[in-house]
Amino acid sequence: MEHTGVNNSSKALTDIKVLEYAQFVSGPYCTKLLADMGAEVIKIEAPASGDEARTRGPFLGDLPHPEHSGLFLYLNTDKMGITLDPTTSRGKRIFRDLVRWADVLVENYPLGYMKKLRLDFGALKKLNPKLIMASITPFGQSGPYKDYKSYYLNTFHAGGEGYCLPGPPAWLLFPDRPPVKGGGFLGEYDSGLAAANAILFALLAREETGQGEYIDVSQQEVLIGCMRHELGACNDGYIESRASRALPVGGLMQCKDGFVDIIPLEARHWEALMELMGNPSWAKEEKYRWSNFVSQVFGDVEARMQAWQDVNDFIEGWIVKHTKEEIHKASQDRGCPMGPVFTAEEVVSSEQLRVRGYFSEVEHSEAGRFKYPGYPYKFSKTPWRLERPAPLLGQHNEEVYCKRMGYSKEEMVKLRQTGVI
Repeated sequence: MEHTGVNNSSKALTDIKVLEYAQFVSGPYCTKLLADMGAEVIKIEAPASGDEARTRGPFLGDLPHPEHSGLFLYLNTDKMGITLDPTTSRGKRIFRDLVRWADVLVENYPLGYMKKLRLDFGALKKLNPKLIMASITPFGQSGPYKDYKSYYLNTFHAGGEGYCLPGPPAWLLFPDRPPVKGGGFLGEYDSGLAAANAILFALLAREETGQGEYIDVSQQEVLIGCMRHELGACNDGYIESRASRALPVGGLMQCKDGFVDIIPLEARHWEALMELMGNPSWAKEEKYRWSNFVSQVFGDVEARMQAWQDVNDFIEGWIVKHTKEEIHKASQDRGCPMGPVFTAEEVVSSEQLRVRGYFSEVEHSEAGRFKYPGYPYKFSKTPWRLERPAPLLGQHNEEVYCKRMGYSKEEMVKLRQTGVI
């Protein structure tokens, strides 16, 4: 099959060909990272229904539509999209032909699904010895949990992070509140990022060995890897929790026009904060001195927590009278770690991000023109560019099946009628 996609001659992953048989977030985010950096990605979706992400919001105008999902539109830029059902005998043959073309295959179906279809790595590497295949599953391909089903909520908590959330000041106000998941699909994105990194390493290794390899990505292990500090503490028998992780004072606090985040980690930060507040008289009381917050030696537990709450009340009483910009500027001048919490609207309109060229506008034939997030790094020789919107369901069927694989229009009609595509 010919390689005739978008002209990516100045991108970092030019000439890398990727086959995506995945849905929702983790797999599609992995391939999005590769596609946006120049890899040619062909995304396989189920005929008629498509990727599960098409059913998830936010939707344009708040009206559910398979081509108006903000989640899908973001996750699938710079990809070609085809429909194919590999559970059919004809669909399986087509899938294998696509594997012969690909450098990389990414899938995130339940463990055993690909083997049941006889499309596992053991079978596919016979067709393409240079193939790099990445499988993203909740608990990996081995171990007692390997066959467990899991949604992103379960997987996130299996990684341990939820035990330390919510952070300050919620843990102080609601000490008995159960653990919570990180916002959105955080664990899914982390898993996709880890898979993309692994694929890049495997491509580098292939330059030396000439051979492909299999990448087993455990979402649980990805999330555990994000908790290196907490795991290190366990070596000394110390169990991190939301209370021990958080400072007794500070955290998210409401100001005149939104929220700010205060993180007084050291005595000098505390002193700067007090100076910022005009050195209030209450700060001179013994129980409110910084040394007592650090050592936690004064009073019993209830008295200590009450003192912490009193201090946060004092701070919030001052903060609510000022704007985010006023607080941010004054805290910077004094060396006190305090920053504004931006809304989505403020992020999109940020002058800093505009100057950096972070957002790109892309026109989608169904959803219209929108700004899309870019990348946090810049390449001097192979710059990132977002060049095409997410595909419509089956948008590139004719280009892939007819122009590249040699099927006639008549054969395409039969493939549609039999549900193969």
